[in-house]
Amino acid sequence: MAGPVEIRPEQSELLLKALHILTRDGKLNQDSRRKLKQVYHLVQFIEPLLNEILDRNGDLTLADHGAGKSYLGFILYDLILKSRPTGRVFGIETRPELVDKSQDLARQLGFERMSFLNLTVEQSIAAPELPDRIDVVTALHACNTATDDAIRFALAKQAEFIVLVPCCQAEVAAELRRCKNQSLAKTALAELWRHPIHTREFGSQITNVLRCLLLESHGYQLSVTELVGWEHSMKNELIVARQTGVSRGNARQRALDILRELNLDELQPRFAY
Repeated sequence: MAGPVEIRPEQSELLLKALHILTRDGKLNQDSRRKLKQVYHLVQFIEPLLNEILDRNGDLTLADHGAGKSYLGFILYDLILKSRPTGRVFGIETRPELVDKSQDLARQLGFERMSFLNLTVEQSIAAPELPDRIDVVTALHACNTATDDAIRFALAKQAEFIVLVPCCQAEVAAELRRCKNQSLAKTALAELWRHPIHTREFGSQITNVLRCLLLESHGYQLSVTELVGWEHSMKNELIVARQTGVSRGNARQRALDILRELNLDELQPRFAY
């Protein structure tokens, strides 16, 4: 997005103040401009998906998993859904205090088609408060395995679109670290993650590769790109998945081969199911 970032005319000033994007006197500071630029850039990717579903079905369900303070859900509702008669947003979060704050804010704003649920991923899959099928699942900076939880939820809910900005991927790095001596004895490729900083970076890369293979094995077509420039966020990989009903035939086997080659077999239940 070129040029200065400015608040759009249709946006709720009350919402932006509550999300600390605007100061109390209605101004943008440098930090909030960066945050707003990232959110707007993400909206550019998500808005066409929501409009496609709304135009086709006349309605929409979106679940933001690991919602935190529900920045994304509120912004999407404010920019896209509040002017329409249909479309519902669910924020799913395990911290009850954040759920309570989001519920209070939605009431203040009159966002009647927003709901916030204090649920774990296991609870959310079977929760009666949620429909059997969710059209779009998002997870913005859901830390570590919370992104994988969002994927599992999306698969269970047969989501047409999944939009992920992964964050803090420590699980694979920890397993690489645990098996490092065994891997070094097995293959020269283990030099790729011998040093701690490389372990962290390589673990993050492999985590997202395995996530992509998992989604492809379940019939999703992927777009993997950069959300914003490195100057705004170090966690900026964006994965957009569209359900096609046609799985990539060798995706699961590729994932299994990678897990075996890197001594990550214990992670098979998370990345190859």
